[in-house]
Amino acid sequence: MIDRRTLVAAGLASASGAASAAATARWRACAPIPWPVQEVYGTAWRGLAVVAGGMAPGVAGSRGINPQDRVGLYDPRTDAWREGPRLPFARHHPALATARGRVHLFGGYKVAEGGWMGLTDALVLDGDGWKPLPPMPKLQCETVAVTLGERIHIASGRAPKGGRNLEWPDQGDIDLHQVFDARAGKWETARPCPQARNSATGAALGGRFYLAGGRQVGGGNSARLDAYDPKTDRWTTLRPMPRPAGGLAGAALGGRLYVFGGEGGPGVIPSAWSYDPKTDRWTAEPDMATPRHGLAGVGVGGRVLALGGGVKESGGQVTATVEALAPG
Repeated sequence: MIDRRTLVAAGLASASGAASAAATARWRACAPIPWPVQEVYGTAWRGLAVVAGGMAPGVAGSRGINPQDRVGLYDPRTDAWREGPRLPFARHHPALATARGRVHLFGGYKVAEGGWMGLTDALVLDGDGWKPLPPMPKLQCETVAVTLGERIHIASGRAPKGGRNLEWPDQGDIDLHQVFDARAGKWETARPCPQARNSATGAALGGRFYLAGGRQVGGGNSARLDAYDPKTDRWTTLRPMPRPAGGLAGAALGGRLYVFGGEGGPGVIPSAWSYDPKTDRWTAEPDMATPRHGLAGVGVGGRVLALGGGVKESGGQVTATVEALAPG
């Protein structure tokens, strides 16, 4: 049964009074992505951070920003990037997750008829190229994908409310929770997440799926934190984030969930926090040196990476910035 806690006030107090994890901890600049990109997601694979698709500046495409087919592989040991196999076609907001030693990609948007068309396709990086997988049974965009065992859980997001699939007003928030079995190559449906929202973030910790923040098409940002246990097929609502945020990024490292960036409030958010599932408490972490939204978050090589993103709300002022936080 979901344990609902109305602790927003307590969470805000924690944000103002919590000490940083270490006095010397800060975000440090790393080698930038070889191209600027936002509305991008990431995953860890073979000790590397992987980003794929997203948006980059340009005059072609919808709203003056081009969807991308490029794939970047970052090695934290050498602080160097190389380009991976390109996607079959350009897209932004594709969800990434690693399962059974391979990178999986789900959906996103392509430019069509002057708008953004949501996609249900799924791909896997196999050798030197991307190969198709069974598509998602239902459309699910601006979502969160995490791996638990050999299953990739995809929860929250947005989808068309009717037959039109091109513009923001066409969309509605969803609580959909789809699961891809990477071994069997089949899709299942799990218990919906407690709140329909899009542009959230999350990570896997201790065998559970933590889903944090997000926003709603017809409303504002969310601060809620929910955790899913696949053993019981149930969600639990936990202590909310100290500040609501949508378009934020997150990563798991050292048994903690790190969340950072986002937009709304107004402007782009520099803040970062970490959550300890053992105590159900948030701790303030150092602000990012470059506040961004629509960025990717990956925990790899003992560091939390904040990759790419935009420094201005919505589209525009896209960066190639990469910063790393090494928790104390």
